[in-house]
Amino acid sequence: MSSQIKNRIEQLKAKLRKHDYLYYVLSQPLAADKEYDDLMRQLITLENKYPQYRTDDSPSQRLSSGISPGFKTVKHRVGMFSLDNTYSIDELKLWDERVRKGLGVNNNYKYVVELKIDGVSANLTYVDRKLTLGATRGDGQTGEDVTANIRTIRAILPELLDKAPGDLFEIRGEVYMDKNDFLKVNQERIEQGEALFANPRNATSGSLKLLDSSLTAKRRLSFFAHSLGVYQGEPIDTQWDFLTKLTHWGIRVNPNSALCFNIEEVIGYCQKWQDKRDELDYEIDGIVVKLNSFSQQKELGFTAKAPRWAVAYKFAARQATTQVLAINVNVGRTGVITPVAVLEPVECSGVIISNATLHNFDEIERLGLRVGDRVLIERAGDVIPKVVKVVEQRGKQPYNKPQKCPSCRERIVKEKAEDVAYRCINSNCPEHLERSLLHFASRDALDIEGLGQAVITHLVKLGRLKSLADIYKLKMNDLLQVELFKEKKANNLLEAIQKSKKQPLARLIFALGIRHVGQKAAYTLAMEFGSMGKLMRAELGGLDRIPEIGEVMAGSIVDYFHLSQAKKLIRQLKSAQVNMRQEVPKVKINALTGKRIVFTGQLKGFSRSRVEALVRQFRGIPASSVSGKTDFLVAGESPGTKFNEAKELGVKIINEKEFGEMIK
Repeated sequence: MSSQIKNRIEQLKAKLRKHDYLYYVLSQPLAADKEYDDLMRQLITLENKYPQYRTDDSPSQRLSSGISPGFKTVKHRVGMFSLDNTYSIDELKLWDERVRKGLGVNNNYKYVVELKIDGVSANLTYVDRKLTLGATRGDGQTGEDVTANIRTIRAILPELLDKAPGDLFEIRGEVYMDKNDFLKVNQERIEQGEALFANPRNATSGSLKLLDSSLTAKRRLSFFAHSLGVYQGEPIDTQWDFLTKLTHWGIRVNPNSALCFNIEEVIGYCQKWQDKRDELDYEIDGIVVKLNSFSQQKELGFTAKAPRWAVAYKFAARQATTQVLAINVNVGRTGVITPVAVLEPVECSGVIISNATLHNFDEIERLGLRVGDRVLIERAGDVIPKVVKVVEQRGKQPYNKPQKCPSCRERIVKEKAEDVAYRCINSNCPEHLERSLLHFASRDALDIEGLGQAVITHLVKLGRLKSLADIYKLKMNDLLQVELFKEKKANNLLEAIQKSKKQPLARLIFALGIRHVGQKAAYTLAMEFGSMGKLMRAELGGLDRIPEIGEVMAGSIVDYFHLSQAKKLIRQLKSAQVNMRQEVPKVKINALTGKRIVFTGQLKGFSRSRVEALVRQFRGIPASSVSGKTDFLVAGESPGTKFNEAKELGVKIINEKEFGEMIK
């Protein structure tokens, strides 16, 4: 009897998987919705009665109601690079010229063009043809494990067909939401009195981050594959062959992709879909162009941020006219006051726009903008809405810049006459403070896990956080007053706060939020001065001599540490035993000391960030471009145009092995 039940469950699972494949991958459904639903009900009934035969890859688990405690982070085996963008046909042609020059004599090449789906990038890991992990792109190196939610997407098969590779391989693609499903989701949110999603991509991202996967299942997300991550199987030579194989394996690809034999065909494809984009059931914001040959892709390699063998052609910005209902102001992390136009909601490029940036108060004056005017708005690069111009002056009163911060009611000022930005310089300003706290606790700063936006907002309202230093005064009773906080969660946050005290000085410098000081500059300052005390005493002349700092940043650093509030904050952090020192290895004069070094191509033994850190450690100067001042060019595999530039300028070129010998 038990074997019969198990066999019946396996038969039902096989039928449902087949229907999913026919419907989503091949777009050739053979079963009506009712027939599919009947099969699913039978499967769920049997699995509920005989749970010992229920498996994680069962089609029924797409409807799982399990609530995740949160999402753990996972490191990608191979980084998920972003793409460089082009915004015109001329820019696309220039990119093609760079490809042709990069390939040199081997310039017989083709392109694959694919619709750029406006969704959320995801990495799917299959082992023995079974889906074992679904992760978001994250920062390209580390993403979030959203496997439970990925399993709810019926376009993603939990187990691939027998033709698929049996070993480990990763598929990259785009999770998205159809236009009709997006409208339904927003209609439901209207009925429930919830805030609307701005666009399908926003709705997709929110759906993938839901802790209850049964809610994700109701959002009817979908998926198109487009790239390969780690792969252990028979060789694949081209992108076009890869896309063809995916369909045979049971993985859904976009049917509108095409193989082009020259850049003119690529341009024709881009223009065709820019005109036809509204005919699609989903949103696209451009076209992705890739070299077809994998060997040629390897030959061109990568820059620090993007592949040289692929590019995105972004569709032209779309415009709409609407009325300005009000002009609000926001307070940024560094205290900058930014005006925002509140608009009569209008559809623009498939998105409902109700706010648009005005950048600064000089921009309002330049536009001659008044509340009540009709304006032309534009989504630049299909992303950030902005006011382009006034098309009809309907407002009666000229706009008057506020004299006080909208959050704390303190005076706002221009720090320098030539600045365009006004700032709230009150470090205790609630809105300014919240953004500063969020930055201070962020992953790249002091990495205080659990101290997110909602928690910070609540603690500021309770009066428990009035400055950055107050983080280290938090007690269990303070945290238990925060909604949904229990003792275990509070303990975890308190432990994270204690752990943050031991972070390197470079992270603390970055966490302070000093204007113009990013992560790299913070590291440079920490290695140069070794302690917070020495950095605070640094003079302008001593700072701007450091190659990576420069005059503007040096002035910002000196101004910051002259503030009495900054000095008080450092004293409080020191009293809380936050680390104020950076271990700086004692390095004798060596082959790298004072040398300007540029890297190009792919390095086998080092990441780009690691080699740059090593150069700094040996008192060298990592640079991003080749010039007459460059001392060495370190060339890895598939070097780019920097290699030829170095040759022309007579710069000494060394390989990775020689660089390794220099730093031993």
